[in-house]
Amino acid sequence: MKKFAVIGLGNFGFHVAKALYEDGNEVIAIDLDKNRVQAIGDFSTEAIVMDSADKDALKSLGLEEMDAVVVSTGTKISTSILICLHLQEMKVRKILAKALDEDHAKILKKVGATEIIHPERDMAKRIARSLSTPNILDYIPLADEFDLVQVGPPREFIGKSIRDLNLRARYNVNIIAIKELVPENFILVPPPTFVVKDSDILIMLGKTENIKKMKALS
Repeated sequence: MKKFAVIGLGNFGFHVAKALYEDGNEVIAIDLDKNRVQAIGDFSTEAIVMDSADKDALKSLGLEEMDAVVVSTGTKISTSILICLHLQEMKVRKILAKALDEDHAKILKKVGATEIIHPERDMAKRIARSLSTPNILDYIPLADEFDLVQVGPPREFIGKSIRDLNLRARYNVNIIAIKELVPENFILVPPPTFVVKDSDILIMLGKTENIKKMKALS
């Protein structure tokens, strides 16, 4: 089980927290608005009413132990910048921050965000590509019970070949491609002899329930 915190529970933050929780993760959901915190209560491990710009309050939550923290604090740019700065000083490993525009994104990166999220822009691109190039795998809608996911390899996968992992037999999940990050390379339908490294990204296809079982090894 992984641990996440979501700061800011507007429409985007609410659905991120809910999705992470429904995937079986531990989720701390934080907002200054009591109504938003109450709304996420059933879809989080812990829901907290708090001013996240308060560094001492943030430090009391132990967020440095989280696998990632998502910052989605709405239209007040200064708040998200201050929160990212505090999280960086707390040595949070992964900080994903929602940006309102490119200038906001640049500042967030400079104060510690490790990844920038542009929800409207990214969704617009996804919809446009699904309409103009429906044959591209990333954008083919799958049946409800199936997932196409990108995952980092669980610890037990590292150093083993695809043949040795035998995921099709063990979990009924297929590795359909691998993104190698060191050096950068993309392998479509990797051979059975391919040995998985900790820097690889596995692109996998399978039933949702089987994907969850496999990801539980992480």
